[in-house]
Amino acid sequence: MSLTAKLMLSPLLVAQALRTRSKLPVLPEAAGPRDGVVGRGPALRLLITGDSSAAGVGVVHQRDALALRLAQELATRGGRQVHWRLLAQSGLTTAQTLALLEREHPAAGPGGHFDIAVVVTGVNDVVDQIPSHRAVAVREALANRLRNGLGAAHVVFAPLPPVHLFPGLPQPLRWVAGADAKRHDRALGEWVRTRSDVSRAEIELPLNAGLMADDGFHPGPTVYRITAHAIALHVHQQGLLAAG
Repeated sequence: MSLTAKLMLSPLLVAQALRTRSKLPVLPEAAGPRDGVVGRGPALRLLITGDSSAAGVGVVHQRDALALRLAQELATRGGRQVHWRLLAQSGLTTAQTLALLEREHPAAGPGGHFDIAVVVTGVNDVVDQIPSHRAVAVREALANRLRNGLGAAHVVFAPLPPVHLFPGLPQPLRWVAGADAKRHDRALGEWVRTRSDVSRAEIELPLNAGLMADDGFHPGPTVYRITAHAIALHVHQQGLLAAG
């Protein structure tokens, strides 16, 4: 969207954003364990980090959220014993996710490092109007932290979701935020192509009110299932499930 159009719509967008924020129900993060071991076979150490969609907002328990579902998918698809850890918090931008990692220093379990890290961020960068080039720069710092500080051999970034389909956002706010999310996702895609140790998963999400959480903004169980399946397939296609 052009800057001129944004400026013309800005009073309406601000009013809609404030009204939407006050009306949307505040959903809790999914309950349940944030680490564990699933499957049998050679060990695969997995870290999932990011914002509310990583933390499981929109479902009641972690068994229906992304992290555990992804660990189970990877264990089944790769014949691996997956040692998984979730480090995520609702509302985080990419920069705040990096700060969380630096504070927490997550332990990886057997082997002392993570083989794969999965990052789910971006929507809050859009909400906070962080320029896409700045978000990419922070993603690079985050990837470097995961690679050099936590030993992750590969970092998988989830794409930004189709915000233009979020039923919880009114028009034209939905349209504008959706255009911003598409721009951020394009920038992410262009950046990951410059490195061999990071990648962006492809996820097709047929979003509608029936598949979203009650707030129309966060994923429901079906969306988490689709996302976990798509990321596991991406990891497999990248050749990351082969035991080293």
